[in-house]
Amino acid sequence: MDTTNHYDAIVIGAGPAGLTAGIYLSRARLKTLILNEGTVGGQMVLTHEIANYPGVENISGYQLANIMKKQAMRFGCDIKSNIIIENIELEGERKRVTLNDERTFTANSVIITTGGRSRTLGMPGEDRFKGKGISYCATCDGDFFTGKEIVVVGGGNSALEEAVSLTKYASKITIVHQFDHFQAFEHAIEEASHHPKINFVMESTITAFHGTENLEGVDIKNLNTGETTYFKTDGVFIFIGYIPNTESLKGLLALNQWGEIIVKSDMSTNIEGVFAAGDSIAKRYRQVTTAVGDGTVAALAVSNYLHEMKSRQKNLNPA
Repeated sequence: MDTTNHYDAIVIGAGPAGLTAGIYLSRARLKTLILNEGTVGGQMVLTHEIANYPGVENISGYQLANIMKKQAMRFGCDIKSNIIIENIELEGERKRVTLNDERTFTANSVIITTGGRSRTLGMPGEDRFKGKGISYCATCDGDFFTGKEIVVVGGGNSALEEAVSLTKYASKITIVHQFDHFQAFEHAIEEASHHPKINFVMESTITAFHGTENLEGVDIKNLNTGETTYFKTDGVFIFIGYIPNTESLKGLLALNQWGEIIVKSDMSTNIEGVFAAGDSIAKRYRQVTTAVGDGTVAALAVSNYLHEMKSRQKNLNPA
C-alpha cells in the first residue's frame, strides 16, 4: 500500500512562523502540510497573556495559536500535530519526511520552523511558575511587573541589556549571577552598574522557586560560602541562553556556531527549495511578531520558487 502523500510544501513546526506560512501558502492554493511534534502554537502557548501583538489588545498565547490554526485550516492547510519525525531528506527536487509510524510525506519545498527554547535553570518550582512570575522575555512580560521588585538571572549581554530595559517597569531589579564578573560588552556592564534601580548578587545562583498560585520568592545560594537565603520577589526573568530546536538538522543544513539555521533575506537556506523561519534561524530578536514576519517572507519565497520550478519544467517539456 502506498503511504506516501505529496504536497507542494511541507512546513515543519507549528509555532507562529509555521502557522503563518501555512496560512499564506494555503491561501495561495498550494497544497500544504504542517507537521508538528508537539502542541500547535510552539512557545507561544506558554505565554499567559500577549499584550503587544498589533491589533489585538489582550489575548493568551493559546488563544492566538488556536485562531492561527483555524485560519490555516480554513484555507485548506493540512495540520498533523503530536507526531514524531523519524527522518528528513532535503536534497533533490522532491523532499521527504518520514514519521515513526512509517508514514511518508513528500514535497517540492520545505519550510523549517522548529523554533527554540530558552535555557532554563532546571531548579525546583521553575516549571510550576513559568508564566506565573517566571519569564524568559522582557519585551513580552515587562509591563506586567510595573512597580514591582524583580530578579534577573544571567551575566551576558542579554541579561544586562534586558535588566536595563526592565527598569522602565520595575521599582527594583536584583541581578543574580554565578560568577564574580560579567560576560558582556563593557558598555552593557557600565550601563547596568550605574543604574540606580539595579543591584547585584554575584557568585550566586537560584536553587528553588516558591509561591502558592504565583511566584513569591526564591532561594539564592552563595557559591563561595554555600549559604542559602530566601529572597522575596514578585518575578524572575531568566536570560542564560537560547537553544534552537535544530538538533535533528545537524549535517542536513548550514547552521552557525549556536546551532541556528543560516538564511538569506528571503529565508532560503543553503539547500535549494528549503527555507527556514522563526526562532530557529540566526537572528537577534525573537518575538511572535518577528516569527510571523519570517513565516510570511518564507511562504512568499516558496510560492515564487514553486512558480519558477514549474516554469523550468514546462520549458524542458513543452507540450
